[in-house]
Amino acid sequence: MILGAGLLLAHALSFALLFEERADATRSMMLRNLYEDIPVSVALLEKLPDDQRDAWIPRLERRTYRYLLRPALPGEPLSTARSHEVTGLIDDALGHQYALRPRAVSATPERYEVELTLRDGQLLTIEVTPSLMPVARWLPWVLAAQVILLLLCVAVAVRLATRPLAHLARAAERMDPAGGGAQLPQDGPWEVAQAASALNALQARVATHVSERTQILAAISHDLQTPITRLRLRVEAMDASAEQEKLLGDIDHISLLVREGLNYARSASVTLGPAVRLDMTAFLESVVADYQDAGRAVALSIGDSASHDTHPQVLRRILQNLVDNALNHAGDVEARLRMDEAGRICIDVLDRGPGIPPEQLEHVLKPFQRLEPSRCRGTGGTGLGLAIAQQLTQALGGALRLSNREGGGLQATIELRSTPSSTVHHQGASR
Repeated sequence: MILGAGLLLAHALSFALLFEERADATRSMMLRNLYEDIPVSVALLEKLPDDQRDAWIPRLERRTYRYLLRPALPGEPLSTARSHEVTGLIDDALGHQYALRPRAVSATPERYEVELTLRDGQLLTIEVTPSLMPVARWLPWVLAAQVILLLLCVAVAVRLATRPLAHLARAAERMDPAGGGAQLPQDGPWEVAQAASALNALQARVATHVSERTQILAAISHDLQTPITRLRLRVEAMDASAEQEKLLGDIDHISLLVREGLNYARSASVTLGPAVRLDMTAFLESVVADYQDAGRAVALSIGDSASHDTHPQVLRRILQNLVDNALNHAGDVEARLRMDEAGRICIDVLDRGPGIPPEQLEHVLKPFQRLEPSRCRGTGGTGLGLAIAQQLTQALGGALRLSNREGGGLQATIELRSTPSSTVHHQGASR
């Protein structure tokens, strides 16, 4: 917009100067013609007989002035500098031989008349109507075509300049913390090439950092398993008591924290292989069937049938985390497949639990963030289930959204990024 506005202003300034020069040229031409033409015309009318003057008057007419064999119309004294200049020029051209009686008869458009008396007593009026040279009919169309061409050139230039920036933005959005993303081409303008090089270096550093963190957590988890197992064996060897049960519960909780912490670290750097074509309906049926076989209250509601290119193991892990979280807080869960208004495939995990306060909906997606009621050991929560689900969903190019349901309960929605090969068939079913 700045480039286009600047060029348009420069274009407008050029035309303004052009028309100003045109106005000066027209004024100079009119004054020169007046000075050269009026003495000849007045002398001719002086020599012509009265019966021939009317025939010659039209021949003496010019674009900006003409001669009239009548008195000047009533008017006001001259008020503009140009009118005084023209009247003085007429007087000079006639050699100050005639008594001129000028008056302004119109302001818009400017028109004034200069009356004088020929030697035989005939009144002669010189009517002056200053105006610019008329503009050719094709000129506005040429100007419009020039402006359109100018804007097109600006659009092309801006497009060529910003296309590498768009590539940078898309590369930043797709940046894989695990380092599996393709390197960004380091071409284009020097500044863009430098930014692409910096982004590639940043992706490499992030991948290295995530890999090191995962290795450290894996090593810590592995090293902790042995003392945790020894601790469990020693506690189990103790006499059965309430204290023993508390200790075993603490050990189980520590073991769960170690496993979930490692899973969270791995989810941040998950490496995705090639996507496969997945029948979403059959996939959800298999996930729900596993829970039903284990005696868990999980139902399936299919509003739309869809196929999608994705990674089944990652998607299954996301669904399991969401379903487990809902079962821990509600006892029964419903999974639903549908399409949203934007054409994205959505998987909803619905429950009728206590829900989440609206101001905490984004907060609970962060690691180790739990609502106060769920801090009890009865739920078995570590505060990492939803965080892992969110990271894995982002790795699939989708989004995880939480919202409270009308009538109570929580809705967790997995929005999968639509692909050109995604297909949808509308139907209604509940299982």
